[in-house]
Amino acid sequence: MFWRRIRGEPRPEHEQSDAVRRPESDAPGDTEPDAVPEPDAAPERDAVLSPEAAGAREAQAPDVALEPAPEPTPSASSSTSGGFAPPPPVGSFAPPPREGATAPAREPEPVVGSFAPPPSARPDLAAEPRGTISDGVAASRRGFMSRLHGILGTGEADEETWEEVEETLIAGDVGARLAMDVVARARSRRDPAGPEAAVRAELERLLPPAPSGPWRPARPDPSMPAVVLVVGVNGTGKTTSIAKIAARLAIEGDDVILAAADTFRAAAIEQLDAWAQRLRLPVVAHRAGADPSAVVFDALDAAVARDADVVIVDTAGRLHTRHNLMEELAKIRRTIDKRLPGAAPDVLFVLDATTGQNGLAQAKAFHDAAPLTGIVLTKLDSTAKGGIVFAIEQALAVPVVFAGVGERVGDLVDFDPRAFVEALFEDGGDTARVSG
Repeated sequence: MFWRRIRGEPRPEHEQSDAVRRPESDAPGDTEPDAVPEPDAAPERDAVLSPEAAGAREAQAPDVALEPAPEPTPSASSSTSGGFAPPPPVGSFAPPPREGATAPAREPEPVVGSFAPPPSARPDLAAEPRGTISDGVAASRRGFMSRLHGILGTGEADEETWEEVEETLIAGDVGARLAMDVVARARSRRDPAGPEAAVRAELERLLPPAPSGPWRPARPDPSMPAVVLVVGVNGTGKTTSIAKIAARLAIEGDDVILAAADTFRAAAIEQLDAWAQRLRLPVVAHRAGADPSAVVFDALDAAVARDADVVIVDTAGRLHTRHNLMEELAKIRRTIDKRLPGAAPDVLFVLDATTGQNGLAQAKAFHDAAPLTGIVLTKLDSTAKGGIVFAIEQALAVPVVFAGVGERVGDLVDFDPRAFVEALFEDGGDTARVSG
């Protein structure tokens, strides 16, 4: 080692070079090392050779022919994994095809963050178990409706009885003013079937007629995809409802594209992407914090290029009191109008049934920012106050199109107003089932 050399100690054998290391000898008694030849003495650097000496040395040097270096040839592995071709210069372009030649077909650009699996790879969504509207109102039937039946079940009603009916309706999230109107009209009906039948008739009158068929997104022009804009407050089940709606449309044979325009909430993009992978549906997404309108524009571009049927847009969940976030909805609407002139997007508001009258205030604010075309009522099976349905119809005149009656993919059912009222009053508050 270096410190041994400084102290003048001899180097150990393993540090000696091959030229000076003592070789092992097979002959007995041979202990003397072989003689090591002395190196030739090098000429002094500062010595100057005379012309005669230089000529003599040059004559002694062997003649060596210097061959030019071979031209570099491309390696056979340059086109394989062992090599690579240099990238084209920035700004380069392919020359136009020669006259008479046909240009190669251009493949569509891939959608950012999307995948399009073959239909055979998609799960059998039609085999998923499906709930019914009766499942969703079971808690309400055992709650305020059971109490209402107990009050009016005797067939007679006096002033005190009607006051109890009014209190029961208010407790069921019908709303104070609406509950007073329902009681007043029910009393004036003098229905021969009794006061309970009168209350039921007045509640039915608050709801719109039953739809002629399952809900379908509006598609004014067959050459353009239908657009569904889903809005709502965080925590209402908005993203999950989007996945369930997309699954329903996929079962019906629609080609659906999801747009992850909720770039505001943490992990919102990942949540929608997880649903898309589960349902094997394509999704268009940008990075977190990106402009939601840019996501929507790219999703519409992808839908037009792929001839998709429906684009479902997940928007940022926001409080109805945040003016700047509400203005973002108007910007998205303008983006849709710019990319698809004449499109009539459906705007579905996701309302948590457990929020009661507070949820109704949220729906009103959203309705002012982006006119709603439908309500998705989630967690209906988790509340005993299903009367919020009547308040929504009365205050907004916007139909409830879907009702969430469970956590499974098939637990988002078409809302039938008549079946809803029948399920509430069925067997005097019993838990019997009806078709949803």
